[in-house]
Amino acid sequence: MIPVCRPTFIKNEKNFVYEALGELNISSHGKFVEGFEELWSQYCGCKHGISCTNGTTALHLALLTLGIGKKDEVIVPNFCMIAVPNAVTYVGAKPVFVDVREDDWNIDWTQIEAKITRKTKAIMVVHNFGNPCNMSFILALAKKHNLFVIEDCSEAHGATYNGQKVSSFGDVAIFSFYANKIITTGEGGMLITNDTHISNRCKYLRNHCFDKPRFIHQEIGYNYRMSNLHCAIGVAQASQADKLIEMRNEVSDIYTKELKNIKGITIQPKVKGSVCWMFCILVEDKDGLMAFLEKTGIETRSLFYPNHLQPCYKHLKIKGKFPVSEMLWEKGLYLPTSTDLTDLEIKKICETIRSYQNG
Repeated sequence: MIPVCRPTFIKNEKNFVYEALGELNISSHGKFVEGFEELWSQYCGCKHGISCTNGTTALHLALLTLGIGKKDEVIVPNFCMIAVPNAVTYVGAKPVFVDVREDDWNIDWTQIEAKITRKTKAIMVVHNFGNPCNMSFILALAKKHNLFVIEDCSEAHGATYNGQKVSSFGDVAIFSFYANKIITTGEGGMLITNDTHISNRCKYLRNHCFDKPRFIHQEIGYNYRMSNLHCAIGVAQASQADKLIEMRNEVSDIYTKELKNIKGITIQPKVKGSVCWMFCILVEDKDGLMAFLEKTGIETRSLFYPNHLQPCYKHLKIKGKFPVSEMLWEKGLYLPTSTDLTDLEIKKICETIRSYQNG
């Protein structure tokens, strides 16, 4: 079986984990926690990094920190991982869905303003599958309507917009370091911000709102701390970020070359400054192709199910049309995209696709 994604360790991951174990620092205290936060925030060109358990809890903390809650609305893309609207729901707010664009699979910035109401408090952008959003327009729109901007960069480690790293544009940004991400710690996440108040507030909320005296709590807090063991892996990965991103992009380049002449295959669009998270294709007979690939030992995944169709959001009685989101679900899948995927593996996958498409 060629898996959809396997983690890639290229240097000091094991050594740093053993070092943390040797020092008996296995919880959320230890030098690797601060080391990872500092390395990644610097890499992103921002002042503060606040590590936490995963990307979903990072989204939750971001919304809490900005004071978003009941009766508020947050604009989100209709095509994205469900963690995005779920985090909005966690704080009692309402996710308002906007369709995405065919040219980059990101939130359609031309449709956002029509969805803004007096209840809207933030625009949450997701840099889907490594393509950066149109941040110039979104920032201008947010300024016009006095809205926060939250960036979800979970799928876009190292991507840039106008030469500037994503995560450095909004009020706060988040990353996931799940096992299939370019930079991984197995499980883990981080908030990135240039705002010292937001940083301090996030640290307070992620640690049960401990205060002085220690066991007196003025607010409801959360246990969203990331362990020193996970951060040890993070330090090793962040130290090799450019190399890991380059390797993943090379996988994308080989796929593009091998698939370009296969009939019926449309390759995911790439825009300036993008990185490859997972390599995606569109095909008419998605289910048939996926079944054929699985039968020959090649694992695949469908693209995201449109959020407006999710059973858990039926109660919102969402109106409007979302044709691009629906098309991406109906035709889209992604192929194995491990950072260390070999040329031989890629060619096997592409030849298997060719044989199916040729009948």
